[in-house]
Parts: sequence; structure tokens; C-alpha cells
Amino acid sequence: MSKTSEFEIAPLRSLDDFLLESARFQIPNVNDFEKWGKRVTSNLLYYQSNYFLMSLIIFVIVGVIHPTKMACGFVVTAVIFMVFSYITNERFAAAQFKKKHPVISILLILSGCYFVAYMLKSLLVFMFGILLPISATFIHSSLRLRNIKNKIVNRVENLGLKRTPMGIFLEELGLDQEGF
Repeated sequence: MSKTSEFEIAPLRSLDDFLLESARFQIPNVNDFEKWGKRVTSNLLYYQSNYFLMSLIIFVIVGVIHPTKMACGFVVTAVIFMVFSYITNERFAAAQFKKKHPVISILLILSGCYFVAYMLKSLLVFMFGILLPISATFIHSSLRLRNIKNKIVNRVENLGLKRTPMGIFLEELGLDQEGF
């Protein structure tokens, strides 16, 4: 099916609907993965702006509590990705360097290991800052029961009449609701 409609940012749902008075929560039936998956997908689509805002707030709170560790953790993560990217893209050059300069190669590896070990606390705080919002989003989307408005909005998204960031993301992961 061709989904050529315009990209649209989902509206922010009210705090009452998202978390407070009218929100209904229930532990999902973990034996019925299909129903649980539909609930999670449906809530991810319906509350996507709320989840983004909640994730941003949690990430900022962790950053305010541990600003230096968050910054250092980000730098360590970036360095690890850059080194990994370089080594995988320049395999031949890395192998040549290792052959020509074995002692320097070993010293670089040991220095890299020491750097990661020394910055491990910072790396863990940064990963916590990323994984805590993801966990909170998954827990909320698993426990929050769907309502009629939620189901209607998700059908419109499913038909391709509206394209939202979460809809595109779930579609790329192969988790669109039609797949359930």
C-alpha cells in the first residue's frame, strides 16, 4: 500500500489522559504477546509526543544530576563509535598499521581499554540517561489500557491518512499494527 500522505507531528495528549484521572492501567497478559504488542504499538502511536517529552525531561534530569558524567559518557560513546567506524571502514589500513607497528598497536589497545575503564562510571550514567526513558516509555505503553479515541487515531495512522514520526519508526522496524 502506498502511503504518500503528509508528515505530521502528533499532538501532545493531556496529562489527565496520559497519566492521571481518566488514565486506566492494567498489567498486560504476558502469555498473549499479540494482544500485548497491539497495546504497546497503539500507545506508542497515540502518546508519541508525550513519550518524547517525557524522555527528554528524564534525560535532562539525569544530565542535571550528573552533568560532568553525562558529558564524559557522551564523549566516550562518541569516541567508541568513531573508532569502531574507522576500523570497520579502513580494515586494510588498520591491519597494515598493526603489522608495521605492533608495539604501538598494543599500547593503543591498552590505552583504549584503560580509557573506557576509567570512564566506565560516566559511560554507565550516560547509558542510564538513555535507557531510563526507553524503559519508562515501554512500561507506560505496556500498562496503559487503550481507549476508543486511541483506537480511532491509530486506525487513521494505519490507513496512511496521517504520517507521524512514531508511525514511520514502527513501520521501519516492521512493527506496524497491520503486522499483528
